[in-house]
Amino acid sequence: MNRQPWHDAAESVLLPLLALGGALGLFGAWVWFGGHDPTQAWTLLFVGAFGDAFSFQNTLQRAAPLMLTALCVALPARAGLTVIGGEGALVLGGLACAGLPYLFSPPAGIAGTALLLLASALVGALWIALAGVLRQYRGVNETISSLLLSYIAIALFKHFVEGPMRDPASLNKPSTLPLPEMLRIGTIGEYDVHWGLVFGAVACVVGAVWLSRTTHGFATRVVGGNARAARLVGLPAHRIIITACALGGAAAGLAGGIEVAAVHTSANASLIAGLGYAGILVSFIARHQPLAIIPVAILFGGFGAAGSLLQRRMGLPDASVQVLLGFAFVLILATETLRGRLLPVSSWLPTPAPPRRPEAA
Repeated sequence: MNRQPWHDAAESVLLPLLALGGALGLFGAWVWFGGHDPTQAWTLLFVGAFGDAFSFQNTLQRAAPLMLTALCVALPARAGLTVIGGEGALVLGGLACAGLPYLFSPPAGIAGTALLLLASALVGALWIALAGVLRQYRGVNETISSLLLSYIAIALFKHFVEGPMRDPASLNKPSTLPLPEMLRIGTIGEYDVHWGLVFGAVACVVGAVWLSRTTHGFATRVVGGNARAARLVGLPAHRIIITACALGGAAAGLAGGIEVAAVHTSANASLIAGLGYAGILVSFIARHQPLAIIPVAILFGGFGAAGSLLQRRMGLPDASVQVLLGFAFVLILATETLRGRLLPVSSWLPTPAPPRRPEAA
């Protein structure tokens, strides 16, 4: 029997859930081997992420950059590339946001903030587009080049923050000059969640609409399915792939700009927090679907928010949640081997009746 149409959709949901369940189980075993109660750890993960209004707001704030860095992986992936250099685009985007006032004085208010974020997105787009150019015109593997470009970006970031752009008042923790109050991103109403959450959610929705409702998005998916066939039918595969990389890089660069304008108020080492690497996991669990990135980013933002609670209540290191993320990443890759086999076609499903042959006259 043939597979039913709902099999692929069901597996797209069940495989990530299976990976997450396995990751939580392995995390519980790891906690148990450390002499702690895994049930308490699982409970604290939920309480620290969604237990009250304060926890949930902390979760949403942490989820905002993950949505954008996940798009840095998801959009090139739909064009057939595996780009993992979102961390580099993020830190350079943050540096561009903090550095633009060094060049000129942006206008006060929304217009000035928009210029800062535009600069962040532009720098991120150029940085990840470089990985696409190297892949298309020089044959360099984009996974390796984007990762190495991240290390170069971090080195450039540290050079400027600790050197030419360093604020003389930042003694123990080198940073750039703080952004003026009039250029910072505020919070949403009376909540402790900044507007970066809205930017991230809107970017995911726009990405989904672009992929599913536009001609260019359809062409991107065609190239991602079979680049050689796309070239045979006349699609400009090189340009489409580099554009997808640039759009993903723009999202990650925007994440860096938002982190500076809404959270840190200046570019410093706190920006290098692994948000770009966490976005890789979010994108893979979401199956590179922009709309699915939103709930997955909220879930993993919650795991990050629960880290301090695990430390206070159980004495576990704050970075314990990184172990959970590591388990999840390994298992989401492993469960891909089950695709097409997790839901075998059951014999009880009805088979379409063969067409009746007309009776002879």
